[in-house]
Amino acid sequence: MAKGVILGLVAGLLLLPGCSNQEQQGQSGRGGPDESGAIVVDVAVAQPGTDTTARTYTGSTAPQRLVSLRSQTEGRLVNLSVDVGDAVSSGQTLGQVDAAILQAAVGQSNAELAAQEFEVAQAEAQLADARTLVAQAQAEFQQAEADAERLQTLAERGAISAQEAQRSQTTLETARQALLSAQEQARTRQQAIASAAQRVEAQRALVQEGRQRLSNSTLTSPLSGIVLRRLAEPGDFLQAGQEVLELGNFSEVQVQIQVSDRDRSSFSLGQTVEIQLDAFPDQRFTGQVSRISPVADPASRQIPIEIILSNPDGNIGSGLLARVTVSAGPDAPIRVPESALETSETEEDTVFVVATAGDAPTVEPRPVRLGQRANGEVEILDGLQPGEAYVIRSSQPLQPGQAVERSLLSES
Repeated sequence: MAKGVILGLVAGLLLLPGCSNQEQQGQSGRGGPDESGAIVVDVAVAQPGTDTTARTYTGSTAPQRLVSLRSQTEGRLVNLSVDVGDAVSSGQTLGQVDAAILQAAVGQSNAELAAQEFEVAQAEAQLADARTLVAQAQAEFQQAEADAERLQTLAERGAISAQEAQRSQTTLETARQALLSAQEQARTRQQAIASAAQRVEAQRALVQEGRQRLSNSTLTSPLSGIVLRRLAEPGDFLQAGQEVLELGNFSEVQVQIQVSDRDRSSFSLGQTVEIQLDAFPDQRFTGQVSRISPVADPASRQIPIEIILSNPDGNIGSGLLARVTVSAGPDAPIRVPESALETSETEEDTVFVVATAGDAPTVEPRPVRLGQRANGEVEILDGLQPGEAYVIRSSQPLQPGQAVERSLLSES
């Protein structure tokens, strides 16, 4: 009898593991298709992003407007009245290039202009004389023409000899030639005036150019700001285009930072950001994003972003270390577990979204655009809306239109 009891206990122990497995499968609810053929899946509901993690980027300050003051003419630098750190105003005279040669050239050009203008005046006087001669020749021609007609009529009547009529025709021809000569001379004088006037205009352009070059010998500030660099000294011979001073306007300061393509979505034009400067540890500044480069740096693969900081007192200088803090805020992207991602036949990242239309829920693949990955989760920048249900994991591969059943672990 004792032997029978022992065999019964052994048989009972052998049956226990099988019961345990059945209980576990029943509790998990994800062992495979249920009796209706629906696949049991874990479902979550997309929630609006609430990531408030602050990210800090470093950059340096620079004037919003930076200008290189260059010599516009060649010559020796006579004086330079400002040094690094000096404040300048727009239109202020900052230096002078030797203008003696330019002044002499302008004087010579003016003298040549006066001579050419005198030539025009002479040509105009000669034209007036030529027009007087034309008028006189015209009168003589008309008189000769009238005399010739009268004498020809008298000769035909026999009142005078034919020789007298012939002489009147000769006089008429002489008057005609004199008139043509006077008219040609007047045209020549007119052409001479036109040529002289063109020379005058060309000379006036040279005079204007010389005066402009003379004015360019004076170095004036194009803006109100601060002298950042002094690149020439009095006595230096300057070439046209050579840099003399570097000026900066500090009414606004720009900070340029570099961000990764994944952080690009955290910035938008006009966005307000917090800035801390090591030079002013007890102060916090705010700036606005003014420019987001459409092109990443080819070497670092970083995207330059420019931030403008108001500096009405001019206390913030150039080259200061700046720390820009950006918080994702309440509008951060939706985050889903990486296990929810699938890859479509076209190599697109997709998420299976649960549709509740009809008697049983079904799933459809939805292409999504991904952002940053962290801690087993990934940002969904586009393709999934808050409140939509999506599949976190499934025990079997899913197909478009596949009927599914929510597991006990699913969110409602």
